[in-house]
Amino acid sequence: MTHETIGFSSENSGNTGEQTIKDKRKNYVGKEITIHDNRKICSHAAECVSHLQSVFNLNARPWINPDAAKIEEIINTIRKCPSGALSYSIDGIEYIDQNERKPMVTASKDGPYLITGGIDLIGDNNIQFAEGSSIEHYTLCRCGASNNKPFCDGMHRTINFKDGKN
Repeated sequence: MTHETIGFSSENSGNTGEQTIKDKRKNYVGKEITIHDNRKICSHAAECVSHLQSVFNLNARPWINPDAAKIEEIINTIRKCPSGALSYSIDGIEYIDQNERKPMVTASKDGPYLITGGIDLIGDNNIQFAEGSSIEHYTLCRCGASNNKPFCDGMHRTINFKDGKN
C-alpha cells in the first residue's frame, strides 16, 4: 500500500543530476588502521561524520583521516555504520562484519530497511558488493527515490519521506 501511495519504482531515475557512484572501495591507510570505504552502498546515515568528525570530515580532502583519533574510537564509529560502506583493517586483517547477529530486516524511522545478519541480496540486477565490502549488513531503499536502488542513498531526507509508523 505504501509503495502505491509514494509512487515507488524500482528504476533508478538518474534525473537528479547527481553523479553515478561506482561500486569501488577506497582504502585510507593510517599508521595503525586502514579504513575502507565503499560509496556505492553508503546510505548517508551520517553516523561517521556525526560521531567522529576528526576522522570523517566531509570538508577535508581526503575526507577520511585514519590517524586523527584512537583506534577504539574509529572502530566504534565504523560499527555504527548501518550500510556496510565502512570497514577496517589492522595488521593486515580486515574486519568487515559486525558482531554475529541474527538475520533481521528492520524498517528505520522515516528511512531505509536495515538488513543485518548476513541475509543474501538476490535479484535480477546482478548486484555485487565491491571486493571486501560487507554483506553482513546493508540498507535498502524504502522511499522509492534512491538513485542507487536497491540500496538507500539518503534521498529519503531530500524528499522528506515519512512513514507515519516508525
